[in-house]
Amino acid sequence: MSRLNLDERPVSFGVLVFPGFQALDVFGPLDAFNTLFFAFGAPLKLSIIAESLDPVSTRPRTAPPGASDFDESIVPTHTYDTAPPLDVLIVPGGRGTRDAVTVQRAIEFVGEIYPKLRYLITVCTGAGIAARAGVLDGRRATTNKKSWAGTIALRTQVHWVAHARWVVDGNIWSSSGVSAGLDVTFAFIAEVWGNQTAVDLANVLEYERHTNSSWDPFAELYGLVDPVPVTL
Repeated sequence: MSRLNLDERPVSFGVLVFPGFQALDVFGPLDAFNTLFFAFGAPLKLSIIAESLDPVSTRPRTAPPGASDFDESIVPTHTYDTAPPLDVLIVPGGRGTRDAVTVQRAIEFVGEIYPKLRYLITVCTGAGIAARAGVLDGRRATTNKKSWAGTIALRTQVHWVAHARWVVDGNIWSSSGVSAGLDVTFAFIAEVWGNQTAVDLANVLEYERHTNSSWDPFAELYGLVDPVPVTL
């Protein structure tokens, strides 16, 4: 059974992209929602949102000349200024999050749109964008464990949770590094469309879900502990 009835389920989804976004952070969750739409008939709409309508590459803006040109691009449907009303916004991470110039407008956009969202989902270091927007202050959240120290330092008012594959606090769903975006997506689908739908969808995609949000061998790998949040 679904936790929400048909009229309550989110319909309008957006994904925020910027130069240097992590491909799996975006395309993992989107492929799950693609399949939810095509195979299960969920009436979803997608907006791909960026600073301009030019193709956005996984190559960081600051990549040095002569660096590998092995990258992918996605074509936005909307800019930050023209984004439609959204129920859900997905914020990925990636190398581009380390460049303050690259993500400054993205940070501003998240801060502007969050009060109008029903749900915010962050993947990997995308939590750093949400944190800098101020929307995670006083909330529990997690992020990529290899990039843990640098990301949590961006906003010490957040209750960062080290041992978590994903964390839910109110209407904000944050996840650990890269592939964890799939696990938080399936957990979100289970919450909204019901666990059986999530099970069936995972079987269609032949993906072995992690259903324990506190399962996190990468926190163990890097010896991480929760920092003490700073209150203002």
